Amino acid sequence: MIAQTDLAYIAGLFDGEGSVSYKQYMRKRAHNKKAYPTWQIRLEIAMTDESLLIWLHEVLGVGTMGPRKVLPGRKKQWRWRCSHRDAYYVCLLIWPWSHTKLPKMQKIIEHYSDKKVMNDNIVDLLEYKKMMSLE
Repeated sequence: MIAQTDLAYIAGLFDGEGSVSYKQYMRKRAHNKKAYPTWQIRLEIAMTDESLLIWLHEVLGVGTMGPRKVLPGRKKQWRWRCSHRDAYYVCLLIWPWSHTKLPKMQKIIEHYSDKKVMNDNIVDLLEYKKMMSLE
């Protein structure tokens, strides 16, 4: 289990440096000429401190991490990101401490609230909120 202080720190880091994508758009597939609605659900943090993102990736246990393309002469950046159900999992972990990114994170939680999440466990948002308020 991840320490509550670590989750609070990650939420603050995410509020300051992160981004949340939650949108639907029409996308054409290579094998088909017709466009279909596609969801983009993603959490991302980009920064110059690689060690912090390595720690974040290890603590959360989801997502990918690697270098980000930058213009010549700029300081090297690193990016951690996750999408879809992994993003849902992270939102559930950090939403009690989130402020700036909370409205979009809430949309991700509501999008998946009646669906299965990691390891075939079903998460009930109301039960989760009750559990978190008791600790």
